[in-house]
Amino acid sequence: MSKGNRKGYCVAIFLGLFMASFTMPQQSSKLQEKIDNAIVTTYGVEDFSLEPIIIPEEMNQATKAEFSGEHFYEIVNSNGVLGYAYVGTAASMKKEFEYILMFNTDLSIKKSKVLIYRENYGRQIGSQRWLKQFIGLTPNDELTYGKNIDAIAGATISASSMTRATDEILQSIKTLKEQNIIPLK
Repeated sequence: MSKGNRKGYCVAIFLGLFMASFTMPQQSSKLQEKIDNAIVTTYGVEDFSLEPIIIPEEMNQATKAEFSGEHFYEIVNSNGVLGYAYVGTAASMKKEFEYILMFNTDLSIKKSKVLIYRENYGRQIGSQRWLKQFIGLTPNDELTYGKNIDAIAGATISASSMTRATDEILQSIKTLKEQNIIPLK
């Protein structure tokens, strides 16, 4: 590679990294905005904070769902704990989508919502008509797509992925609850 080509190559890499530093936080702030909006509309509060629930690594490895990092939160305001939220990512046909499961203080599902969906097909999983079947489910429930969770024509991969993710979260919460890892208020 000639000296001129190397210089151009280095400039292209630098510009790519420079631009990525501006675009990556936008998605993060867009996701955070959607999380906040979901909580405001679900719990009917404007003022709240999300307090991460830190799960010990050995317990995280014992669960089906990912609880490391910032996935599981206590939703708190001046009145105390309002509930819990799990923010996750699931597979769609070619990409992934972000979702949130919001829980009552007894760990039953209060609401589920698809936050960011990137495919042209399968958007039906974002409809509350389909998502409302998760409301009221508890860690004692086991979910099976097409049996106790309705299938969706045209969204098979995304809907089964959302069902599997929800089931894994519920089963993981059951494990964490049995081990007294999750603080119930």
